[in-house]
Amino acid sequence: MSKNGNRYSEEFKQQIIELYKSGSIVAYLRSHGIVHSFSRKENPYDNACIESFHSLLKKEEVNHKKYYDFNTAGRALFEYIESWYNRKRIHSAINYLTPQAAHDAA
Repeated sequence: MSKNGNRYSEEFKQQIIELYKSGSIVAYLRSHGIVHSFSRKENPYDNACIESFHSLLKKEEVNHKKYYDFNTAGRALFEYIESWYNRKRIHSAINYLTPQAAHDAA
């Protein structure tokens, strides 16, 4: 991790920026079966739900661990989401139920 707490190298960030600028990022994502979610113009609340999730993920999991490779990170994040976030962590947006309990009740 760098001095400013950033986990990514400047070179990596520059590569991502160039992909976005060139429009290649959309083609790359499509080639891997990923649908990119674009926010509607002038609607700051479009991605509020996922932004909230990412914030919690960082606070509760990512900022407390050091991942040595992509596979280790993937397993750790899967474990966090499936064993804690979906099954034990209550959410005010769904009447203080867990996502699993809300899904089961639907």
